[in-house]
Amino acid sequence: MKKTTRAWVKKAEGDYVLAVQAGRSDVPVHDGVCFHCQQCVEKYLKGLLEDLALPVPKTHTLVLLLAVLVPQYPELKSFRRGLVFLTPFAVETRYPGDDATKRQAIAALRWAAKVRKTARELLGIDTAV
Repeated sequence: MKKTTRAWVKKAEGDYVLAVQAGRSDVPVHDGVCFHCQQCVEKYLKGLLEDLALPVPKTHTLVLLLAVLVPQYPELKSFRRGLVFLTPFAVETRYPGDDATKRQAIAALRWAAKVRKTARELLGIDTAV
C-alpha cells in the first residue's frame, strides 16, 4: 500500500472511531455519528482511488467516487444505496434545521462498518481490527 493511501486510511479510521464512540455516548449526538460515518466512507473510497493512482476528486458525493471505483472493484457496487444515504450527512446535518435521528445514526454506523471492512480487505489491511 502506498504511503499516501495509508494517510487516507488513518484519517478514515479517525472518523470511524469518533462515529463509534459518539454512537455509544449517553448524550444523543446523531448528527456527529452520521457526519463521521460519511467522512469515514469518503476517505476510504478516496484511499482506494489513491492506491489505484487515480485522481482523487474534491467531492463529498460518494456515488461519484463509487462510479470511478466500480470498474476496478465491482464488489463495491452493492454499496450504492448506502452511499446515497450517507452523502447528505457530509454537509446538511452540520447546520441547524436538518437533524439526524437515532435510526439514521444506527444505519450510518452499519453502512460505514460494511464499507470499511470491504475497503480494508481490498487494501490488504487486517479486517479484524
